Amino acid sequence: MPLRGWRHGVRRVFAIVLDGFAVIPKDAHRRPTLRVATYREDPLYPRIARAVETILQHGKVVAPVDVLVGMGLLAPEHIEDWRRGRVLYLEQVIDCNLTRLSRLLRILRFHAHDLNLVPSVTVYMRWGKGPKQRLRFTKTGDPKLEEVYARHFVWPGKGSLHPPASKETRR
Repeated sequence: MPLRGWRHGVRRVFAIVLDGFAVIPKDAHRRPTLRVATYREDPLYPRIARAVETILQHGKVVAPVDVLVGMGLLAPEHIEDWRRGRVLYLEQVIDCNLTRLSRLLRILRFHAHDLNLVPSVTVYMRWGKGPKQRLRFTKTGDPKLEEVYARHFVWPGKGSLHPPASKETRR
């Protein structure tokens, strides 16, 4: 079985050729796992960092929902509909696939940690008349995922935020 390799993005993908057909491994098209040391290299990072910076210029709390709005992936009207109970779960109206959304939330957590923001879980309750029900972020209602969406990041200081200097600036 000869191996043939070709460039796919940044990585080299190898396929096994069987009877003239290339068999590509399942994970050949997946991005490498995000790590604290490498999350800044992800293509989503600059957009997330800009959204967080804009949010922190106006307040001390960064919520994933606000970051999604700042990135243009979630319309404020859709948040209003969700808060009033007209949308069953928030993922339904986010303009992003779930894999990318999961990646975005993980990058946000790493970035907030680097900015020394303190995580705080918040409960989202339905607005309007009638019983106050807890709002759902996901279709499945998985408690761990619900907590990831509901986790806000709070600036603990009294003054305005001064982000840590990048590695290039420190030298």
